[in-house]
Amino acid sequence: MTLGQKIAWDDTVLPFQLDKSDIRGRVARLDGVLHGILKQHDYPPAVEALVAEMALLTALIGQTIELRWKLSLQVQTDGPVRMIATDYYGPTEKGEPARIRAYASFDKDRITDEAPFDQLGKGYFAVMIDQGEGMKPYQGISALAGGSISASAEGYFAQSEQLPTRFALRIGKSIEPGIGEHWRAGGVMLQHMPKASPFASGEGGSGEDGLLTASDLLQDDDEENWNRANILLSSVEEIELIGPTVTPDQLLVRLFHEEGPRVYDAQSVTFGCTCSEDRVRQSLSIYSAKDIETMTNEDGRVTADCQFCSSHYDLDPKTVGFQAEKSAE
Repeated sequence: MTLGQKIAWDDTVLPFQLDKSDIRGRVARLDGVLHGILKQHDYPPAVEALVAEMALLTALIGQTIELRWKLSLQVQTDGPVRMIATDYYGPTEKGEPARIRAYASFDKDRITDEAPFDQLGKGYFAVMIDQGEGMKPYQGISALAGGSISASAEGYFAQSEQLPTRFALRIGKSIEPGIGEHWRAGGVMLQHMPKASPFASGEGGSGEDGLLTASDLLQDDDEENWNRANILLSSVEEIELIGPTVTPDQLLVRLFHEEGPRVYDAQSVTFGCTCSEDRVRQSLSIYSAKDIETMTNEDGRVTADCQFCSSHYDLDPKTVGFQAEKSAE
C-alpha cells in the first residue's frame, strides 16, 4: 500500500447502530486526508499528532451534520500549542465526499519532548455548527480535561448535549517503501441514543472539576448496556483501527457481534479548502483605501496566506477595499 494506492475504506466514515444496546456510532479511517492536511505545514511531531487527532474527531463528529452544513472544532489554550482549528464541510449533494481542513498555531520555542496533550496547557474545546445563510450558528464550549482532546470531546457531549459519548482513537505513522513515513488514523465513536437525562440541573458531575460524565447521564439497563459496549470497545487493538487488513464492518463484527451491529452507507471524506482570491477580496471589502495602504508591503502589494492550505494571494491594492468595490460598480 502507498499513498497512491488507496485502500477502499481509507478516508471514510461508516455509521452504525448496536440494536441490542440502543447505541449508535461511527468508524473512521483517515490516510490521504491527513497527508493533505499535514503536508501544507512543517509541524513538529507533537503538533502533527494533535492536528491528526482533531481531524479524526472532526470526521467522526461531522458525519452527522446535514448536506451543505459546516462543522468547526477548535481548541484554544495558554500552552505552546495556542490553537487547533478544523472545519468539516458537509457534502453539497448525496454521494459526494465531505471535506476536512485543519491547522494549528503554536510557539515553536515552547514545544517540549513531553506528550502531545501536554503541549496544550489550560484551555477549552469548542464545537460550532453553521447551518447556512439565515440560520443562527450553534456554539458549545467545554473545558480541556481528561488527558486528551478526545476525552475533552467526550466531556463536551456530556456537558452541552447530555449525550454519553466515547471515543477510541489511534494515530500513528506508517512506513512504506519509497515514500517514507506518513500519518494514519482510525477511530470508533459510541453514543447512547438520546433520552431524557436523569441528571438534575445544578448538581455537580462525577468527572474532573465536577464535570458530567456518561455515568451521570444513564440509569439501570441503559448504564449496563453502555458499560458493556465500552468494555468491548476497550478491547480494540491498534492494528485493527489503523492497519490495512481489517475493514470497518469486520471490525464491528469483531467487537460487537453480540450487540447486533447494523451498518449504514459510508461517507467518504477528502482534504479540501474553501479559500480563493474572491474570498480574500470579499474579506478586504470592508476596508477603506487608507486602511488598505497600511496593509501594503514594501513591494506595493497586498498579500494574504491561507492558514489551512498555505495558498498565497498577491493583490494590487488599487483593486481591493470597499472603494475599489464601489468604483467597479
